[in-house]
Amino acid sequence: MFNLKKSGKNKKNTPKDQSYPPVAFYFKVIIGGEQNSDNSFQEVSGLNMELETEDLAEGGENRFVHHLPKTTKHPNLVVKRGIAPKSSKLIKWCKETLESDFSSRFKLKPVDVHLLNEQGKVLYSWSITNALPVSWEIEAFNATKNDVAIEKIEFKYSTLKRAT
Repeated sequence: MFNLKKSGKNKKNTPKDQSYPPVAFYFKVIIGGEQNSDNSFQEVSGLNMELETEDLAEGGENRFVHHLPKTTKHPNLVVKRGIAPKSSKLIKWCKETLESDFSSRFKLKPVDVHLLNEQGKVLYSWSITNALPVSWEIEAFNATKNDVAIEKIEFKYSTLKRAT
């Protein structure tokens, strides 16, 4: 018979400093390896991987179809925040990319997304490589609401890996 006390193993499968399930409102985003106030966002989405497949029907066998893996695809990474000043490094990068005349190379940057616990320690982490801003939108202004003016930035990227 297996005895948890004798084996010295914790009854829970999570470390003591982790709370399960984690809350989704305490996170930080680091763009280009720089951690500063310019990387404060109200929302981040697009941490998603999907395996694209190609269907192949086997000749003479009508009961099933083979699903052959092709590639992994990612949606755009989307971040939202209050409109930042023109001095923002992120805004400067977006302007350089989106207003370019394609005569110079695009600057690709890494992005790290960290989900934090109540003490501000990293619970989970995702690393994104070769991020490139592809959309910069100022969300609608509405005179009937008392909301913060929001900018939404979307990035294409090459890979997504869960680090922790």
